[in-house]
Amino acid sequence: MSVHSVVSASSITLLKNANVFAPDSVGLKHLVIGGGEILYMGDDLPVLDSLLAVDELDLQGQALIPGFIDAHTHITGGGGEAGFSTRVPAVPLSQFTKAGVTTAVGLLGTDDVTRSTESLLAQVYSLREEGLSAYCYTGGYHLPPTTLTGSIRTDIVFIEPIVGVGELAISDHRSSQPTLNELLKVASEAHVSRLMTGKAGIVHLHLGDGERGLELVREALAQSEIPAKTFNPTHVNRRRELFEEACELTKQGCWIDVTAFETGDVGYEPADALLRFINSDYPQDKLTISSDGGGCLPNFDKQGHMTKMDFANSIAMTNVFYQLIDQGTKIQDCLAFFTSNVATLMNFKTKGRIALGMDADLIVLDKQNRISHVMAKGVWHIYNKEVVKKGTFEE
Repeated sequence: MSVHSVVSASSITLLKNANVFAPDSVGLKHLVIGGGEILYMGDDLPVLDSLLAVDELDLQGQALIPGFIDAHTHITGGGGEAGFSTRVPAVPLSQFTKAGVTTAVGLLGTDDVTRSTESLLAQVYSLREEGLSAYCYTGGYHLPPTTLTGSIRTDIVFIEPIVGVGELAISDHRSSQPTLNELLKVASEAHVSRLMTGKAGIVHLHLGDGERGLELVREALAQSEIPAKTFNPTHVNRRRELFEEACELTKQGCWIDVTAFETGDVGYEPADALLRFINSDYPQDKLTISSDGGGCLPNFDKQGHMTKMDFANSIAMTNVFYQLIDQGTKIQDCLAFFTSNVATLMNFKTKGRIALGMDADLIVLDKQNRISHVMAKGVWHIYNKEVVKKGTFEE
């Protein structure tokens, strides 16, 4: 197959003998892809007109899974917590696709001053032009929130890629120390925006190391009528006690998000957190995993001074998937955390699943269950483990 045909969006692609996990296991199927979506999936090999330009790929029983959705990534770059020189550059296209990420949701973190909703939105549009599905939140760690139009509600209602607010920091020395009333006002704006637009309308909550943990969220649920789905805490595996708190919230209807970072002795490593959840009686559709890609991963002492700094990459999330599979977890038992659970939370109706009419965001796994091919909206970005579609400024 030529490089031109690999990256062309105009052709039809026939995938034969794919072992499909949709994310549930549905067995060996043939698929026809065109116009960026799945036009056919079935047991019978379709007969296509010889006049059509068709690219064929026989997967010979290799696993085909939905593209990963990374719903917490600093697409403009994060950092800045140890001076201006520590501001992380914007994340290039192939850093996502090499990790199997075909949909990214960008956000602002500690630095919502030199980074803005305007720059975030511009990077969303840039990634879209390069072939990735991209969205973002409005706001950042602090209150009052950084917005484009002057309010959370009008940002979500009138700006199509903006799907919620976050990451708003709580239980963290870098936060604005929001009160219950302030959190409820933000949640109300997000919830009403969801009603008006059908978007996710969530408050994506950064959880720090503070001992208060999710106390503020529990108070919000107890003292307001705002649906539990509105409150979406992330980094919940950073402390063991926090993870247990968060898991209990899923029984009330909250989605919780595990981050693919190292936690040391105080937390649960991401694969361990997912396994604990899988082996529990908690609702299995209420947990997701994200990478914090592009963000700074700092450690602070008790005085708030940074003692160590690292930077996140979407591949960390993918490595968690590999780790789970290598340890014997069945693909269908963990895949939803990376795909369909995220799509449901974010109300991405054509993402996270393999079915007729869904977006052709697909990953082919080799016999060792490692990424071999990645397709985003019907176009190959990774083919035979080679990057065939790069971002504008990638060498």
